[in-house]
Order: sequence, then structure tokens, then C-alpha cells
Amino acid sequence: MCRTAAERTLAAELDAVRPGLTAAYAAGLPGARAAVLTRLWRGLVHEPLPWVAGRATGRDGVTLRLDDGRRLHGPLSDPWATAVSVTGLDLDGARYDHPAELVTALAVPGGGRLAAELDHSVASMALSRTAPRRAAPPVHPWEWEQGETDGHPYHPGCRSRPGFSAAEQLAYAPEHRPVVALRLAAVEDAAVSGEWPRELRDGASVLIPVHPWQAEHVLSGRPLRTGPAAHPLLSLRTLDIGADTHVKTSLSTRLTSTVRDISAYTVTHAVATSDFVERLVRRLDGRLRIARNLAAAGAGTADLAVLLREAPHVHADAAAGERVVPVAVLPALLASRAPGERLDRAVGFARMALGACLELLDLGVALEAHGQNLLAVVDAEDRVVRLVYRDLADIRISPARLTRHGIPVPPLHGRLLNDDPAVLRRKVLGSLVTGALGPLAGDAPTLGTILEAATRDLAATPDVRALRSEPLPAKALTLMRLDPNGGGDLWTGLPHPSESQA
Repeated sequence: MCRTAAERTLAAELDAVRPGLTAAYAAGLPGARAAVLTRLWRGLVHEPLPWVAGRATGRDGVTLRLDDGRRLHGPLSDPWATAVSVTGLDLDGARYDHPAELVTALAVPGGGRLAAELDHSVASMALSRTAPRRAAPPVHPWEWEQGETDGHPYHPGCRSRPGFSAAEQLAYAPEHRPVVALRLAAVEDAAVSGEWPRELRDGASVLIPVHPWQAEHVLSGRPLRTGPAAHPLLSLRTLDIGADTHVKTSLSTRLTSTVRDISAYTVTHAVATSDFVERLVRRLDGRLRIARNLAAAGAGTADLAVLLREAPHVHADAAAGERVVPVAVLPALLASRAPGERLDRAVGFARMALGACLELLDLGVALEAHGQNLLAVVDAEDRVVRLVYRDLADIRISPARLTRHGIPVPPLHGRLLNDDPAVLRRKVLGSLVTGALGPLAGDAPTLGTILEAATRDLAATPDVRALRSEPLPAKALTLMRLDPNGGGDLWTGLPHPSESQA
């Protein structure tokens, strides 16, 4: 039964546009509430929330002492676990099984906004889970990105899609496997980097691909043309348009933590950044490839810009049975393997990913290699044979490290450049360990085993020593959504998983 505003709204919209899904949606709500509540409880236990005065762990679970004297009690929380389910939490004797209702009852600063996002996250996840399961293995490259229904495994706003109606989620979200008709905006005097395709020009005008949601809600007064048919990928606003090309479109709404538009800075720097990183990764003996930024264009506003990118599948040998899958898909891909074999495959992937990303970090480039940006090329036996990285918009480049290795600093400026070791390590480890390896391991003991085996033979650089011995950096995802300033990433340090094996 629908209990909250978002649940009721999506149910009413489904009744109007897809009544055959209404029963499945309603049946999925309890599970979606538990899935989001589980993510929220992880954040409440492990993040530095200013209104949590103390935490006590006992055999029956964890108790949070709030600064107003109340107690919030729940089960033990492994920060790396993905298979657990929290079905209820106790706040001073009252049981809460809905994350939005709990946050409302907590009445903490910023809680109203977070409660609304959690409400939408639950409703959208229940809708996502109505997507039909694929009856046969994927055939086309984009199909490997369209099976994930639950979103970010640790983020309480994992499925928050504010501004998307039920009809729009069914029409645009990858798990529903739609074909999306892009629009084209003709822009004179557009800012362009790279070689813009001839087929996306009309005389002096650049034709900028526009997501139909953006066309309807943000650019509704602008004349637009019919664009190419496309298949949405894991990030929803990035789509496969064929010809080995992906388009990353502006989407001016907040999905999970970030508004998904494209800045003028990205348009200006996209191709130069890609060219530089691609040259640098050639030092890694083929372990890592870059899905190159081919071109970018914008109309001087983040609401109307686009990035054209090489499709990652060009780095696989299809004739040899190789496929390219986002790392977020690896747990499902390996699920049918025997436990020992599954662990061996995970260690092999971790050894390659940590080795490549930490070697690149030592040279001076920090990749944001989480489960969506990092892809694995797997052979016919699901063994990872090489890696592909896409989306260079939020990497960091260290001029000091480049100079130390005798590498010329690229002609870039602004937010991409940073020499702070903590910032650089957070970018890499906060993405690769907490965004890719953690979900693949599924719990702290397994992650500890994977990290120990994967780092055993790595050179003992300062970054590797930090990975082995220090708390692991992770975005404080709940704290970020409570932050009234919304000013960017906030961090916490999670206990090193090796501690669980002590």
C-alpha cells in the first residue's frame, strides 16, 4: 500500500500510463523501503553527522545517541555490506520502516529536503524493479548497462529522480530498455572543442543533441529538431547513438547527489584532457584504455551542452568473445560462479584495477574509477583482461607529480589541477575501493581478503601505504544531502576492512 507522497504520485501516474505495472509496483514498495533504509542506516552509523552525540555497539546492534537525548537503535552495520536488509529502526521506542518517515521524525537540519529525496528514491526503485528481467544474455553492448535496477549500492538517494514522472522514467531510464528519440538544437557561434561531426552541422549552426527530458522541462521555449534514436546507458543521461559513439547530454536535475548538466569548463577542456590522459595511460602496457572524448559543444550555458565520446566496446575483440561491462555489473556477472572461483575473479580484477589506477596516480592523474566510470573487458569465461575508463570530467591532475616524473604539464587550468595528496587519494580510493571493489566484495571480510591479495606485489608508494594502513576515504553521502550549502563532496574515513579479519 502506498503511504507517502512520492509513492502515491507514481502510483497514480502508473494507473494512467501503464496500469499493468501498478500491482507489481505496489508489491515492490516494502522491499524498496528496506533497500533505501539500509543505505540510510549505513550513513547514520558511519558518517560524521553533527547531531549524533555518540555511538555504542553491542551484540544486539548499534545505538546512536542524538544531541537532543533521543536514542536510535538498529542492527550491526558493516559499511561494505550490500546483501543485508534493514527492515526497521527504533527511535525512542517507535519503529520506523520507511526512510523518509524516519528522517522526518528525526527533525534534523536539512532533513525535510533529504526526506523528500528518500521518498522519491523508494518510489523510483519500486518502479525500476518492475522492469522485466532479460530472458537471454545481452547481445548489443548497451544491453550490459540496462539490467541494474537499484542504483548506487551505498547511496540513500540511489534512485532519486526528482522531476521525472512515471511515464518519463519508463521512457528514458535504462532499466526499462527504451529507445530514446534525442532532439537537436541548432546553435550559431557555439563553443566547440574537438572535431565536430559533419552530420551534426547545418551551415553555420552546430546541432547539439538534447535529451528529451531537457527539451520538455528546461528548453521548452526553444525550437528543436528530431534527432537520432539512442539507447540509454547506466548513467541515464548518456546514450549510445551508434557509430561507436556515446553522447553525454545535459540533464538539469539532481540525480543522487549532483545536478547533471555540463559546464562551459567541461566543453572547453574535454578533448585536451582526453588527449593528455590517453597519452599517459600508454605507459600502462595496455592494462587500461581510455574511451576518448571526441568532441564537445555548448551554447554558453550548462543547460545546453553535450559531449561526444568513444564507445567503450571498441576496446574489446568481439570475435574472440570479449565483452565490455561496467564494473557495477560484475557482481551479477560473477554470481553464478562457485565461491572460490568468484573470489579469484574478483582478486584478478582488483589487482589489475588497483595496479593501473595507483600507478597512474603516482604519475599524476587521479581517476574517479567507480562502478559506472570504470569498465571491464571480460573474455568468454568472464575473466577481466583489460580495463576501460570513461568520463574524464571529474578527474584530478597533479602538476607536481607530473613534473617529478619528467612529464610536461598539459595546458589546462582550473578545478582539474590539484597537488593535495589527500584530495588525489580520495578521488582514486574513494571511487575505486568504496565505489567498485566494495560492492563487488559485498562485505568487509571479503573486501579485506581482496585488498590484501591484490596489493601484495604493488610497489610501496605513499599512496599504496595509505591504502594498506589508513581508514579508507568514502564520500559522506548522507551528510552531503543534509548540507544546507550543497557545496560539494564531504568525506569520512571508513574502518579498513582488514580490521574485520583481526
